[in-house]
Amino acid sequence: MSSVHHRTATVDGYEIFYREAGPADAPTIVLLHGYPTSSFMFRELIPLLADDYHVIAPDHLGFGHSDAPRVGEFTYTFDALADLTSGLLDQLGLGRYALYVQDYGAPIGWRLALRHPERISALVTQNGNGYEDGFVESFWSDVWAYAANPGPDTEPAVRAALSIDAIRWQYVHGVPDPSLVSPDTWEHDFALVSREGNDEVQLALFRDYPNNRPLYPLLHEFLRAGEVPVLAVWGRNDEIFGPAGARAFARDAKDAEVHLINGGHFLLESHLDVVAGYLRGFLGRVLG
Repeated sequence: MSSVHHRTATVDGYEIFYREAGPADAPTIVLLHGYPTSSFMFRELIPLLADDYHVIAPDHLGFGHSDAPRVGEFTYTFDALADLTSGLLDQLGLGRYALYVQDYGAPIGWRLALRHPERISALVTQNGNGYEDGFVESFWSDVWAYAANPGPDTEPAVRAALSIDAIRWQYVHGVPDPSLVSPDTWEHDFALVSREGNDEVQLALFRDYPNNRPLYPLLHEFLRAGEVPVLAVWGRNDEIFGPAGARAFARDAKDAEVHLINGGHFLLESHLDVVAGYLRGFLGRVLG
């Protein structure tokens, strides 16, 4: 089994942490994590890919082991996070790569694809939304209300998402056997979002989230025009991004595989081998 290296790079003055494994001359796959986690979510997937692929998994600024400047020191938007990710990949000399996106990793990944479509060899979305179809309104209504009118009337509902109970819910909801999900996951994430000042980082990104929606038609055109192969492997019981969001990729991607699995939002914690099997089969088919 390939070794996993834990590295940092300075991008625009900020230290960005990333995990790297696999032969440097193999096809590259970039893994982009979601909220509220980090590249930690890929800790068990990376070794399953690294024998055949060059794997890069960064922590977004404000998450994991990357720098986490205060809101007054950095303007947290998905555009800004994509800028830093792009800068990291440029530093690493990655001219072509597949993207694996989940949750927040999706709007960051879509920006990378739209800026440099020639670099994208394949897209893998694991509960990473790219369609209006994917939003589960019962979850997102509070985010939309807060983003439209931030203040004391709307903030408490979204601030509750920073609690350990809400983070645990993201991990275990929709999982048929929750005992498969290690409590290390939500305790790890809760400790990091509980760092002094990190709550304001997360609130800033909640406020910015609606700015991802105008990207969706551009993404759909990219999928139609570029004919990039897409794998959507999705926890069908996710009540953040529902399964309709997975099926929608088949509308625009000429080469699309869609697999709905009996799991939740963080599918790797309960169905690692299933996801890895679909992923390796897909990458082997489209990348060789």
